[in-house]
Amino acid sequence: MERTTCCVVGGGPAGMVLGLLLARAGVEVTVLEKHGDFLRDFRGDTVHPSTLRLLDDLGLADRFAALPQRHVHSIQLPIGRGGELFTVGEIGSLPGKYNYVAMVPQWDLLDLLADEAKREPTFQLRMNTEVTSFLMERGRVTGVRYRDRTTGSTGELRATLTVACDGRGSLARDLPELGLQEFACPMDVWWFRLPREESDPRGLVGNAGERFLTAMIDRGDYWQCAALIPKGADATCRAEGLDRFLAAFTEATPWMRQRPDRAPGPRSWDEVKLLDVRMDRLRRWHRPGLLCVGDAAHAMSPVFGIGINLAVEDAVAAARHLARPLREGTVGLADVRAVQRRRWPTTVATQGLQRIAHARVIGPLLQGRSPVAGGQPLRLAEVLTKAPWLKRAPAYFLAYGAGRERPPAEALRRSG
Repeated sequence: MERTTCCVVGGGPAGMVLGLLLARAGVEVTVLEKHGDFLRDFRGDTVHPSTLRLLDDLGLADRFAALPQRHVHSIQLPIGRGGELFTVGEIGSLPGKYNYVAMVPQWDLLDLLADEAKREPTFQLRMNTEVTSFLMERGRVTGVRYRDRTTGSTGELRATLTVACDGRGSLARDLPELGLQEFACPMDVWWFRLPREESDPRGLVGNAGERFLTAMIDRGDYWQCAALIPKGADATCRAEGLDRFLAAFTEATPWMRQRPDRAPGPRSWDEVKLLDVRMDRLRRWHRPGLLCVGDAAHAMSPVFGIGINLAVEDAVAAARHLARPLREGTVGLADVRAVQRRRWPTTVATQGLQRIAHARVIGPLLQGRSPVAGGQPLRLAEVLTKAPWLKRAPAYFLAYGAGRERPPAEALRRSG
């Protein structure tokens, strides 16, 4: 019979961070990842200052800095009839050496975390291993059933604690006693790429078009673009034709119209990927033998781009609360409840702000209405420009969220 102390379902950022921290704290941990590698495009590639400081605490700052990356120091939005770009969040003005968002392909970050975790004798990562159900005994989750996607063989892995880090498609979400609460979202997202020129703006740039919004992420030689379209409008918008969309996109991006050579867009709809946006959270993140963190516990809107970093902070909090009881064999329901109590206020506050942005800004714009009357956006932008200290509020929220979680002391390492 296969057995481990902690079974982590899902090898995304939350799962790999949790696995590394617990293994360094001396806990036997097995991470099950259904894919054979980490290569998935159009994942969240933002590594915010909170995660950068964590990597520093873990002694991984130098190795992370060696990865190909782009640094974003500002947030720019188009405000006013002419689409003028205003800087509304100056991350570079924040104190400390991590005053930027690092744009790094997620697979590079996950490879780094996996390579470091494999150095620990109590860590095991099993790829191509898909969890198919939970093992249940007397009302307690005692592990998982899995299928090896390479050989087709099946098996069982028993665990003292199972942690669901497998995103919004988690099996844990089917457990009715956890109580999934869903919130309306006004948009879906199209992901695609555009070449970038050195004369283009830098950082994170937003644009507003006819019934859609875009966010363009500076990746050095290309833009990773997200276009927000009305919820459920994917088929209708595609039927209107790719050329129409690209023309509208260019019209909404004044600086792109000024290029000597306009950036070629996607050549077919196959290059435009749809993200079905959802926002929800479990009322309970736990039951005996089971804990949910990250998107498994709370699927976030892409607004503010902080979903990954919230998931990482969930993992850090879980490791701090659970490392000792897991190591000593005393982990109980009170320990997993403590993780939800710690992370619940940040989750609720962040989703509350996202819901306000949905209702007050994104929804009206996608319906062709102005979110505010008159010249208020322009006046607000001018105030922010003349009072740079005000830019620190949105910048700090983007960088750190509502607060910073500390890893268990046993997991800390010196860089170098």
